[in-house]
Formats: sequence, structure tokens, C-alpha cells
Amino acid sequence: MITIIRKSIFISAFVALTGCWSDVSPFSVAEINKVVSGDSKYPTAVNIESVGVYPGKTKSGAGYFYDEVLEYRVWVHPEKGAEDRANGQDYFYAFAEYEEALKFSDKTEGAEPPLVLIRQLEWVNEPSPGTFIHEKGERVTEWRVEWLLGSKRNENSINNFLKNNGKKA
Repeated sequence: MITIIRKSIFISAFVALTGCWSDVSPFSVAEINKVVSGDSKYPTAVNIESVGVYPGKTKSGAGYFYDEVLEYRVWVHPEKGAEDRANGQDYFYAFAEYEEALKFSDKTEGAEPPLVLIRQLEWVNEPSPGTFIHEKGERVTEWRVEWLLGSKRNENSINNFLKNNGKKA
């Protein structure tokens, strides 16, 4: 019994003294939620085991089409009332499913609405209004979640888009 108490005191003292178990690097993931209910309005992460491993700094927006959903993110801001876990800098929570991210966002002070991290293997670049370029390669970017609806790339998506929209570069 005394040994258990000593271990408990040691662990409590260590946690109190270090106080940094919950600290995260700026612009990185603070916690990961891999819960999937199976009934989501939006696609779940393509590889649930990879949720939370992607870098915080990515491209933002653009492309018109996506190939894979990688994760949903809720960015939090200490200056807007979120817990300060990254020395005053922003950080995010990663989720496998949109609904889990939305619940967290709604109840967390200083949180943005969820964003989605996607992978594009082919996309449409628009360097100037109405000028479109079909790009290929791998691009990881954050999108607004509602952009997912109707924008999953298929074999003809980009060619049809280019045919029907403006000029090609």
C-alpha cells in the first residue's frame, strides 16, 4: 500500500512540476479523434490511422476538385479564448469524421468551424479569373467543408469543367 501511495505521489509531483504534457508546437495537432459513426454528411478520412499525422502548414483552398479526404481540422486561437497550449500560437485538433469535429468546434471557446484537409492528384489552377490550367501531381490543402459536395474528382471532371468554363491557359 505504501509503495502505491509513493508511486502516486511521485507521478502527481512529476506532472505538476513538468506541466508540459499537454503543450504542443505552434500550428500543429493537439489531439486526434479517430471516432467514426458510419453515418456522416461528408466523407470520412480515407485512412483513419493517418488522421493527425499531416503537417499543420499546408496550402489553402483552390483546385475545384478533390481526390481524398485526409482529416477534418478544428483550429483554435488562444487570443480568442482557447486554452493556450502552444505559447500563444494557433493549433488544431484532427478528426476522422466531420460530425465529431463540428461537435468539438461548437463547444470549444476560440475554435473555428471545421475545415477539411484534402489530397488532390489532379486539380484546376486558376492563375487569373477565367483562366484555368489542368494540374497533376500531389497537392494537400485545407478546404471549407461545404466545398466537398459535388466536387469529388472522377475520370471526366476536369475535362468537362474546362470545356464548360472560360479559357484554358
